[in-house]
Amino acid sequence: MSRIAVAGAGAFGTALAIALARGGRAVTLWARNPSEAAAMQAGRENARRLPGVRFPEGVAVTGNLADLAGTEPVLLAVPMQALSSFLAEACPHLEGCALVACAKGVDLTRRQGPSALIRAACPTASPAVLTGPSFAADIARGLPTALTLACEDPDMGAGLQSLLSTPVLRLYRTTDVTGAELGGALKNVIAIAAGIVIGAELGDSARAALMTRGYAEMLRLALPLGAKAETLAGLSGLGDLILTCTSAQSRNFRFGQALGAGQGFDPTITVEGAATARAITALAEELGIDLPITRMVSAVIDMKLSVREATEALLARPLKEE
Repeated sequence: MSRIAVAGAGAFGTALAIALARGGRAVTLWARNPSEAAAMQAGRENARRLPGVRFPEGVAVTGNLADLAGTEPVLLAVPMQALSSFLAEACPHLEGCALVACAKGVDLTRRQGPSALIRAACPTASPAVLTGPSFAADIARGLPTALTLACEDPDMGAGLQSLLSTPVLRLYRTTDVTGAELGGALKNVIAIAAGIVIGAELGDSARAALMTRGYAEMLRLALPLGAKAETLAGLSGLGDLILTCTSAQSRNFRFGQALGAGQGFDPTITVEGAATARAITALAEELGIDLPITRMVSAVIDMKLSVREATEALLARPLKEE
């Protein structure tokens, strides 16, 4: 049996490796820090990210990129803003491989999603995207989770769907890569906004309104870029939006909550929505698309507006039809 690889030993990458190994797959988990990789291989757990969750026998941890060669597919569980540099380093080992991006976001420099970065860096590779409503802790505990597997090639998508699904990890497939990517990226921005609402004690009614109007923004940008409305209404869009806007397990929600409450936030925690808010704000301005919530999130993150000023600006917008 060929090995599946997961590149990136953060909480989500580790959880995927554990889930796939429990499902009977042989998995190579790559960690950037060789000493951490050795510690995980010896201790059989990721004590820093998922303490107490033991690795199944099928998981082998490595810090050597060359060990990814010969694995198929490779799941790229690398933060979005680090994906481009990772691909530049790793692609010589990934020739002709199926690369499944698990990052949710838009590259701040190129203003592109993960599949475009894969095509540019690894032209012989075949890109796909794995996204949807999921927390690493739930996946690692073996709780039922449903995700979207997006791949332009229907046959390749069906093969990946079968390979990566387990009794408790259910994958639905689509050929709408653009919609799946944008749903996963844009919901993180709205999750920050929802966190701001709760942190500023503006109430659950305000959060519900924010989520609804945020979803309208997601559609307003995604559809002109080629996404399908039904994709945004599915797991990778609306499903993920609901999860990340309502649970403190979401890093983006917690980051927004800290902003709303005027509190600090751990800078070592990856918050994909922060960079995505900046990238999407710039992209929307180029395209002439009005995204007021996204624009306000970006302004608050960059301390150009206070939470109060951003709230007042949104509420002062002209009245309109829904």
